[in-house]
Amino acid sequence: MNPCRARAHAARLLIVVSAAAALAAPAFAARVGILSNKYATETAADFNTRIPAHTFAAVDTSGTTPSLAVLQSNFDVLLVFEDSTYGNAPAVGNVAAAFANSGRAVVLGAFYDQDRSDAPASIPPHGWGALETLDPNTTDGTGTPYVARTLDVAGMSKHPLTAGITSLVSAKFAGGNAPKAGTTVVANWSQPNAKGAPDPAIAYRITGSACVIQLAIAPNYPVLGVSGTDYSGDFHRAWQNAFDFGAAKCVVPAAFSPGGDPAKVPTLSTWGLLLTILLVGGVAGFAQRRTRRA
Repeated sequence: MNPCRARAHAARLLIVVSAAAALAAPAFAARVGILSNKYATETAADFNTRIPAHTFAAVDTSGTTPSLAVLQSNFDVLLVFEDSTYGNAPAVGNVAAAFANSGRAVVLGAFYDQDRSDAPASIPPHGWGALETLDPNTTDGTGTPYVARTLDVAGMSKHPLTAGITSLVSAKFAGGNAPKAGTTVVANWSQPNAKGAPDPAIAYRITGSACVIQLAIAPNYPVLGVSGTDYSGDFHRAWQNAFDFGAAKCVVPAAFSPGGDPAKVPTLSTWGLLLTILLVGGVAGFAQRRTRRA
């Protein structure tokens, strides 16, 4: 084979192989640490099966608190939740806040609200330490109401956190929050909170280098309930969106940003990547034809 032709063929093959790898891999695959006093292992197993774009590992925080160094060495994003209140919550909140302040996202799920320091004394709460200075929501004074919640899809914002979501329903393990100043709420529950105000379903807050996302539904629902009965809709898609957004450092691509903020440059979509591949392949083919004529 002509040496020039061989080089051109090799170049085209490299383009195809690289493109296949780019299309096969998620844009921001993240190692997610699941910190909880209960059901961390079961939730990690469920998410590893249903959300293969990321990897999940359980961290039992019921009696011990991992160090910041250990969390930073092993995880890109944290999920923090609980099932029943527990005394180690403040220490877990402190290390999660330090993780967030280091520039890595933290995602919160129910029943985080029940141990927040403004939850009802009847629960009783322990607080989440420094994490309460960074989280998106306070409680509504009551916390998870144990009644049905349905996502207000018609009113939700176009955002990476809501991409692909067409419904989300909880029989009882969701809601009970109120957004803080500076919080971006991208979706509310259709039902109001205990104060008669909108109840944030999906929200996030950026404080300096810290980004904390709150999806106000129990991440361990598949362990506690039955899909289609106790919860339904785009449950796993909503959680994947949270981990995707956290792994992307909570940057909203220009495609979602009103006015198209040029500082927020989106990654190539699948079609954009394919068009780029075709363009590069065409240039390579043109160069080969010129080489033949020469």
